[in-house]
Amino acid sequence: MSAERGLPRLLRGIEGGATLCLAQHLRVHGALETSGRDAGGRLLDVIENSGLRGRGGAHVSSALKLRAVAGRRRRAVVVANGSESEPASRKDAVLLTHTPHLVLDGALVAATAVGADEVVLYVKRSDPRLWAAVLHAVDERRATGARGPALRVVAAPSSYVSGQETAAIAHLNGKPALPTTVPPRPFERGVGNRPTLVSNVETLAHMALIARHGADWFRAVGSSTQPGSVLVTLGGAVARPGVYEIAFASPMADLLRAAGGVSERPQALLVGGYGGAWLDARHMEDLVLSEGDPLLAAGSTGAGVLWVLGEGSCGVWESARVLDYLAAQSAGQCGPCLYGLRAIGDAFDLVARGRARDGELARLRRWGAEVTDRGACRHPDGAARFLASALEVFSREIDGHRAGRCAGVHAPAMPLPAAAREAA
Repeated sequence: MSAERGLPRLLRGIEGGATLCLAQHLRVHGALETSGRDAGGRLLDVIENSGLRGRGGAHVSSALKLRAVAGRRRRAVVVANGSESEPASRKDAVLLTHTPHLVLDGALVAATAVGADEVVLYVKRSDPRLWAAVLHAVDERRATGARGPALRVVAAPSSYVSGQETAAIAHLNGKPALPTTVPPRPFERGVGNRPTLVSNVETLAHMALIARHGADWFRAVGSSTQPGSVLVTLGGAVARPGVYEIAFASPMADLLRAAGGVSERPQALLVGGYGGAWLDARHMEDLVLSEGDPLLAAGSTGAGVLWVLGEGSCGVWESARVLDYLAAQSAGQCGPCLYGLRAIGDAFDLVARGRARDGELARLRRWGAEVTDRGACRHPDGAARFLASALEVFSREIDGHRAGRCAGVHAPAMPLPAAAREAA
């Protein structure tokens, strides 16, 4: 099948907001071929040549993860991770709701590449339309009678850390969805103690298209070091917030134009979600959405979240809300995370309220450094990164709060689960 090299790719055919059934999916993307002699080896090679990297936030080489699982002796399991625990992200939800068969195709490609006989879709049940779309897509696949790996759908918990791969495996093994120390790594012993590939659903969707169109097609957009397209969730003070598909290394200015521009004067941009970093709005137009951009030295594109904070909101209060949420989402297994993040959240709350003691900002900086690289997962690292950027980008506003002044409003702007306590 011939395919246009431009965009959209992943979002092709869903412009009207419908969910593509299996027949519609095949009309849009064409048939997928995963059989034949040494099909697994061929798929591994084409994915490696494409340069695909994970779209779940860590950006690890997809071929490296696949080969680690494929090299084991026991039959493997593929986990399609669509839990999307980042509150500001909607990209995985869009894929699973509107084009679930593309994700299933990608899971089939991964299963063929690693020799898996089971695929588990790990998704949130809290979104009724998403849940129904995934279940219907699985039923459609089963109704065809085609041979392939067994498919099952498992509801993911709602906690922030439940999307981490070892937490997902723990949940699938009947344990609390909490991160665990490694080794053993998932490719060694995962679901049912079998070699397991845990892959973000967007990554799998890319694999489905690479298997159809090849590595050169995938590399036709993006950059040499970060080829392909990526889904981003653009929110906040923009005319048309939503999920957009862009080529890697695209200017932020182009994305803003595609979204109709800003809806109010921006003061900051959050890049990478709540485990990412704030960027002063003065640099926003110069930003290139690539990890090679020096403006992203404090973070990365992460899970593909870009949140424009308008001047009508207060960055100090918004940061206090997020830090309080991140502290509440600790798995409770490691002291630096359990006690350190709570101390950080409470101290920043005092800063927002103008009640900070002398030396509070210095303490916050020290605590942020002390919780970094500690514990069973990277949750404290993300919180510390977010904290450091808030202290830098909103330094003037923090001085104003200490003097009893706040230029913004306290009405919450950034999305958080309803159960999260509002610092404001």
